[in-house]
Amino acid sequence: MSAPQLVEHFFRHEYGRLVAILCRRVGEQHIEAVEDAVQSALMAALESWTVSGPPDNPSAWLFRVAYNDLVGTLRRGLRRRRLLEQYSGDPIDSGEMGPEFLAAEDVQDDLLRMLFVCCDPAIPERSQLVLALKSLCGFDIREIALRLFISEGNVYKLLTRARSRLRKFPPRTDWPGGAKWSPRLPAVHKILYLLFTEGYLSSHSASAIRRELCDEAIRLATILAEHPTGQTTETFALLALMHLHAARMTARQDGSGGLILLEEQDRDLWDRNEIHVGLAWLARSAQGDVFSRYHAEAGIAAEHCLAPSLKETRWEKVVEFYTLLERIASSPIHKLNRAVAVAEWKGPAAGLAVLDGFEPPAWLAGSYIWSAVLADLHRRCGNADSANRYQVLALNAAPTPAVKQLLQRRSQQSRPW
Repeated sequence: MSAPQLVEHFFRHEYGRLVAILCRRVGEQHIEAVEDAVQSALMAALESWTVSGPPDNPSAWLFRVAYNDLVGTLRRGLRRRRLLEQYSGDPIDSGEMGPEFLAAEDVQDDLLRMLFVCCDPAIPERSQLVLALKSLCGFDIREIALRLFISEGNVYKLLTRARSRLRKFPPRTDWPGGAKWSPRLPAVHKILYLLFTEGYLSSHSASAIRRELCDEAIRLATILAEHPTGQTTETFALLALMHLHAARMTARQDGSGGLILLEEQDRDLWDRNEIHVGLAWLARSAQGDVFSRYHAEAGIAAEHCLAPSLKETRWEKVVEFYTLLERIASSPIHKLNRAVAVAEWKGPAAGLAVLDGFEPPAWLAGSYIWSAVLADLHRRCGNADSANRYQVLALNAAPTPAVKQLLQRRSQQSRPW
């Protein structure tokens, strides 16, 4: 692994941990200074490791550089004297921060705590998501905008609002546990879901799939599931969904990194162990009366994983799950996906009938997903003019080269995603 690749690897694996640990030390009201220090450490790593190679303990090296940079920044702030009385010791030397610290259980608690801090109910939901994706997951502004279907300008506004809340009302330090944290759990689930989704179908132009993000989402969700605060059936269902999707990850890309359609995938490449783990979490999620959107989506993923072939998929069950999903978490995306499933079960005309008279919201109407589905359904119905019109719209709206290539290949096929 080259130095730039190693820095990218540690950026995705250490960014959130460093932010969480440093925020716990100096307070979330200084989150901007913390993020700047972590970013500076990663830039320093790129310069230093390229010349002299990575150190024996890259994680400790990054922490030491980020911490020293942060202490220097706070020392220069005249209004932070009280804080510096507590954190104005000598900079950390290379031996103080060993691997045992970064591997300790309190680091996991710091990560969870930071997730819950981001989900302060006094912060609007969109701002919660933006704060967590930016500060804890390392997403850039463009990635957040694409995932939340908002402009980059709005992302900056939402981020500013969330940081302002943390500056004015720093969170208490009574983590882990406590009843005050439980109401934040749904927002934590949503953040982990978005993190996994970005990895599974990336908005990053250089990579269609970012496995490291999926791995990080699974890791954080597992930590959550092992903590008393997060031991709910929704958490278990979310983990099931992640593992069942991750099982098909390898088969979703060709040798050049392009996306592979479902019907083209070699099912022998699907990870049977991941499927087994996902089904185990799904079974655990069924031990209760709650049925969430994550249960429905995990059920859909399970149907795909258990089907011997595309033709033998139980599409009626998939449609049933999408119908439930629309009731639980109404969204035009779920309606669109149900139309695709109905088309596989009863034919493309039936799929189009699901969308008959439906007016999508502007954010969906302007996305490649809406146009791509309509292009496919019209093509399969023999409506060439409509299919071509929607195909052009889809190609123009494609966010990455990989998606554009998939759409172009899709126009030669007549099967589902």
